[in-house]
Amino acid sequence: MVLDFLQDNKTELIFSVIIVTILLVIHYTLNFAVTKIAKKSGFNDARIRLIRRYIHVSLFFIGFLALAYIFGTDFKDLAVIFSSVFAVIGIGFVAVWSILSNITSGVIMFFNFPHKVGDKIKIHDSDFPMEGIIEDITAFQLHLRLDNGDLVTYPNNLMLQKPVTLIKKDAIASDAEAV
Repeated sequence: MVLDFLQDNKTELIFSVIIVTILLVIHYTLNFAVTKIAKKSGFNDARIRLIRRYIHVSLFFIGFLALAYIFGTDFKDLAVIFSSVFAVIGIGFVAVWSILSNITSGVIMFFNFPHKVGDKIKIHDSDFPMEGIIEDITAFQLHLRLDNGDLVTYPNNLMLQKPVTLIKKDAIASDAEAV
C-alpha cells in the first residue's frame, strides 16, 4: 500500500522535497540575515525572535500553498478556501485594526528605527509630550521610562507618526559609567 502510494506520487514527492528544501534554505538564510542585522544594530533577543516568527509563519503558508498545488489541488479550490478564511480573518481584523497597525509598525521599527533600548528620547506629541529612556521595544508598543520613574507604554504606530528627538545615545550605559 505504501509502495503503491510512492509509485503513484513519485513526481509530486520529488517536487515536494525540492520545495521544502528551497523553503528551508530561504528560512535559514533569512534568519541568519535578520540575526546579523539585529546584532549589528544592537537589537535585543526578543525582537529578533519576533521577526523570526513572522518569517516562519509566512514561509509555512507559502509552503502549504505550494504543496497543495503540487498534489493536484485545483487553484479554484484553493482560492475559495483562502478567500473564505481571509474574509473571516478580515472581519475579525477590522475590529482590531490597531493591533495589525502596531505589529506592522513593530516590523518596520525593527529594520528602520534609529533608536534602540537604552537611548533617551523625546516624543513631540502635541497632546502628551514625553521624555524618557527606552526600556523595551515589543511587537505592539515601546516602553519608555520617564524621568519621574513612571513607565509609559507608547504604541509602535504612533512612534512612526510622531517626531522623535534623540537626547542621549544609550543613556543607561552612560549613567552606569558616570557612577
